Amino acid sequence: MPKSKTRKKAVYTPPQKAQTVKVSPRWLAPVMVACWIIGIAWIAIYYIAPSVPGISALANWNLLIGFGLIIVGVVLSTKWR
Repeated sequence: MPKSKTRKKAVYTPPQKAQTVKVSPRWLAPVMVACWIIGIAWIAIYYIAPSVPGISALANWNLLIGFGLIIVGVVLSTKWR
């Protein structure tokens, strides 16, 4: 007689955990938006007024600084709940 292919034990199911709502820190949203705005403003000022004393000394590094701030804002946006 062939063996039965049904399970004899119940499949283990872990107990359900109570789901808590994750809340982002209060500083996250303002810092995220500030990084975006400062990054865009930095690049815009570099193109509009490249002869500003602090801006002209950095030359093309201004693009790296501006895009770096924008990327920091995007990375922070992934942490926002």
